[in-house]
Amino acid sequence: MKKLLGQTALYGLTTVIIRLFPFVINPIITATFGPTAYSPFADFYSVAGVIAVLLTHGMETTFFRFALDEKDDRKLISTAFFSVFAVTLVYLFFTLLYRQPLAVAFKTPDQVDLLAILTVTLALDAFCAMPFVMLRKNERPLKYAGIRIANGIINFLLVVFFIIILPRYPEGIFGLKYNPKFGIGYVFVANLVASSVTFFMLSQELLLARIKHFSWELWKKMIQYSWPITIAGLAGIINETFDRQFLKFLLPDEIGRHELGVYGGVAKVVTFVILFRQAYSLGIEPFFFSNSKNANAQQMYVRLMDIFIAINCLIVVFLSVNLNWIAKGYINNPEYYDGIPILPILFFASLFLGIYLNLSIWYKLTDKTMIGAYISAVGVFITIIINFYFIPKYGYWASTWATIASYFAMMVISYIWGHYKYPIPYNVYKNSITILITMLFSLASYQYLRENIWLGNLIFLFLATILLKSEKLIPQKILNKLGLK
Repeated sequence: MKKLLGQTALYGLTTVIIRLFPFVINPIITATFGPTAYSPFADFYSVAGVIAVLLTHGMETTFFRFALDEKDDRKLISTAFFSVFAVTLVYLFFTLLYRQPLAVAFKTPDQVDLLAILTVTLALDAFCAMPFVMLRKNERPLKYAGIRIANGIINFLLVVFFIIILPRYPEGIFGLKYNPKFGIGYVFVANLVASSVTFFMLSQELLLARIKHFSWELWKKMIQYSWPITIAGLAGIINETFDRQFLKFLLPDEIGRHELGVYGGVAKVVTFVILFRQAYSLGIEPFFFSNSKNANAQQMYVRLMDIFIAINCLIVVFLSVNLNWIAKGYINNPEYYDGIPILPILFFASLFLGIYLNLSIWYKLTDKTMIGAYISAVGVFITIIINFYFIPKYGYWASTWATIASYFAMMVISYIWGHYKYPIPYNVYKNSITILITMLFSLASYQYLRENIWLGNLIFLFLATILLKSEKLIPQKILNKLGLK
């Protein structure tokens, strides 16, 4: 547990920092570009998630699973890396070759350049995926953190330069002149440069892979394990981001771009919740596999689920109590403010997704990853049905309810299925009560206490003390000083 918490803290700090850079500059982007001008960014990067899953095709999780049994690290590393490398090369060649018809098909005929930039960026990120996994496997969190943070700093500084500094100099800087028509495209360029630098910083890990160590037999076994994870990953990304595509295709052009921009810009606030989940996931996945044979493994899974839910609920309550000033201060553009009321719903959708990811350990440990694909397919079905039928009438509100309905269904199905196939004695009743109280208070506080922030935060502190004390997350010395036992 101490080792897990230590690595999770470092990976978590890294995740927070690298997320913080784009998170901080998003208000600059939304303040500079209205929803319609912002929409290409939300549009392309909603598809980028799908492409990223296809390029890595589950090899990151598969690597950790096979590392338990495979003694030859060179063979495992080379097989996983060249699998990703080959798929990425094919993607890079055909996407660049057919970028014009692809742009037309996606209703972005005037954004071919942005498509090409994004294509190369995603290819570079895919090439770096397995080297980052190698760093995690070899327990080198400092180098992992350093490279990730360097990527974030470069991206942040370039966006600030292109969006804030360069427009102030009509004559240009270093031979560069700001082009208003390119606009949001500068953000794509910043991402490309940052990914290029990361690729070169991982050159040592990239050289560890040798084609002579590639094993067809091992690759067949790894693909058999990984392709259901890929399907599940695709379903997860579709549930999470593909509603932007529904908004674009199911609404008239101008309305669709506006709704897409508002939804994409406002949804960035959910990053507050996502940060903890991603940091936790980075540390927890290798921990689950490496400790799966321990006698007390199930007790650890139960305890970790309790802690995960408790901390997530506190984050959601705090954000809901302070949402009015946090969201408006963060977005920094009144054109987006109509979308703020969807945020409490998206917060809980993110919580349900996090619980589902915790529950999914049962089918990963039993090598039944296809079950994850089945469960995710149910989520995709719910997402598509709700978006398809209700977006024309309700716009991004339909996407919001589709998101929470999908994740809730996936969470429930995974728990019920896992209860029969790999029973883990989770504290379902206690955690359900915690979530229910959190939901009621969060929605009530946003609805009735937004103008009384002090009262809302006092109630939050009261709930936080009770919850943290019940989960034994407050040191006894502090409890004694507060007069609590």
